[in-house]
Amino acid sequence: MKVLFKQTVAGFKLLLVMTVLTGILYPLGVWAVARIPGLSDNAEGSVVYRNGQAVGSSLIGVDPVAKDPAHDPFFHNRPSAGSKDPLGPGDPATSGGSNKGTANQDLLALVKERQDLIAKREGVPASQVPADAVTASASGLDPQISPAYAELQVPRVARETGVSQDEVRKLVADNTTGRGLGVLGDPAVNVLQLNLAVAAARH
Repeated sequence: MKVLFKQTVAGFKLLLVMTVLTGILYPLGVWAVARIPGLSDNAEGSVVYRNGQAVGSSLIGVDPVAKDPAHDPFFHNRPSAGSKDPLGPGDPATSGGSNKGTANQDLLALVKERQDLIAKREGVPASQVPADAVTASASGLDPQISPAYAELQVPRVARETGVSQDEVRKLVADNTTGRGLGVLGDPAVNVLQLNLAVAAARH
């Protein structure tokens, strides 16, 4: 009994020490490091604020939904594999691709359906719809689209918002990032920030 008591006390002491270390001190240390200038934005989830209110994240793409699909004033994200509808919106609480290969007939049919829907929405031939407009990313939550997909949407957004096409194109350029180090990746347009810029230009 005496040995059992000593072991129980020792185990309890270890539990208290580890609770303090891993449950209190370590989280506080991580939180303190995250307050270092230059790290705080990423630590807080890259939340985008307008007028003091959170309106989304610059790292998580959530496709906007127009009240009237016939008068859609928004730029749109890439589709999400987790969406119930062909073009979205996806569920930001989940992330993942479809895991379907390029020979999968269901995927090919879905891509064709997306192509037709976007061509109709933008008033262009299906052949003008860029690849990223009809294919979901691995995460399904890409915050960015290609400049080509943004350009495809410019006439509709300008028409529905009353902002000139030239001004909308300037806003697209302002919200386009270049290649990392000049050679890595492709130029991309942040959809949330672009839609906020267009909304501000309407007033």
